[in-house]
Amino acid sequence: MAVKRNRAVVVAGARTPFVRAFTDFTRLDSIALAGAAVRGLIERTGIAPGEIQSIVWGGVVLPSHAPNIAREIALDLNLDFGCEGYTVTRACASGLQAVTSAAAAIERGEYDIMIAGGSDSTSNAEIKLPQKVVHAVAPVALGKPKAMDYLDVVRQLAPFTDILPRQPKISERTTGEVMGESAEKMARINGISRADQDAFAARSHQRAAAAIASGRFDDEVVPITTPSGTLIETDGLVRANTSIEKLAALKPVFEKNGTVTAGNASPLTDGASAVLLMSEEKARALGFTPQAAFRSWSFVSVDPADQVLIGPAISMPRALDKAGMTLADIDLVDIHEAFAAQTLSVLKMLESAEWAKTRLDRDEAVGSVDIDKLNVHGGSISLGHPFGATGARMVTTMANELARTGKEAALLGICAAGGIGASAVLERI
Repeated sequence: MAVKRNRAVVVAGARTPFVRAFTDFTRLDSIALAGAAVRGLIERTGIAPGEIQSIVWGGVVLPSHAPNIAREIALDLNLDFGCEGYTVTRACASGLQAVTSAAAAIERGEYDIMIAGGSDSTSNAEIKLPQKVVHAVAPVALGKPKAMDYLDVVRQLAPFTDILPRQPKISERTTGEVMGESAEKMARINGISRADQDAFAARSHQRAAAAIASGRFDDEVVPITTPSGTLIETDGLVRANTSIEKLAALKPVFEKNGTVTAGNASPLTDGASAVLLMSEEKARALGFTPQAAFRSWSFVSVDPADQVLIGPAISMPRALDKAGMTLADIDLVDIHEAFAAQTLSVLKMLESAEWAKTRLDRDEAVGSVDIDKLNVHGGSISLGHPFGATGARMVTTMANELARTGKEAALLGICAAGGIGASAVLERI
């Protein structure tokens, strides 16, 4: 017997303001930020907390004491004890993975009402002790040590030159390549100039500033009061007065004569974003107006030793193929701006007939993205990038934009560590 397919719909989204790491949200860990976003979503939509059946959450810098953030959200917000939850991690695609996982569960008939999203607090990233220290100290800390055991620990740790905590790096485990170095390599391989990167970054800030000024984000950003009592109402990283000239004055960060700067790369950010999803039937029964639905999604991987952040140049065409659409059918394109060099490289590959033949097994290029359709309200360079939250932010912003403008479809693209590319096609309802 055929099982009836329940279309999963995006009803609404909410997020905290995104702020630079080690500033206003330093005392709020990823669980607290997640709770704030979900609480704001519940309050704004008026959904009865007892109706929420499950939470799926994405994160990258997971707290070791409670890595299943999804379940902690349900407990902290006093949701029904039957509201189960699980946490996913797929590097910077974690937020989109959480949302699509929830959509899939609804369409399988497992649930009717779910919340999905993601959060990260770089400010609360844990400093890792060298394994030499862990191996020496753990048996003593967890056992019933005798005096001689402590002396044995000292002997194991000597010499003491390599027992200090190590500075964490955003790098590939398999290659050791720092993400900024990856962006520099992509700029060289694909011929992306410093001037083009700075122009892209300036446009991101200008569009984000315009969105804030116009009230475009008012429906999605919920104010947060910090533990110190400070009210944070808007994104803290957007620079309305930036310019190509100001960006051009910044020095390269990763190579002496490189092109990647602090101005044309996404900053370390704290924040959270949440999305309310329902089966379409349940949404209409409860009086909610669905905004959008997923027509398709695609997750792919490439060789991290090649161009680790080029994945969207494969996942975006595949998502289009799965949706039975072409780039010409898309009204809005939203690409995660890890670096201007990475985003511009992806766009260049979509225009490349050679890329199409060698990597996509097709005769013609995917096509050129109209700049007026691309990242219409800015992106990660200007808004910031809390790793696990970005995918849910993009879904929220694009669902809002489709519903607000009456446009039909949006294409999302996210690059992620490990050579991952993640994409989805959203269609207006």
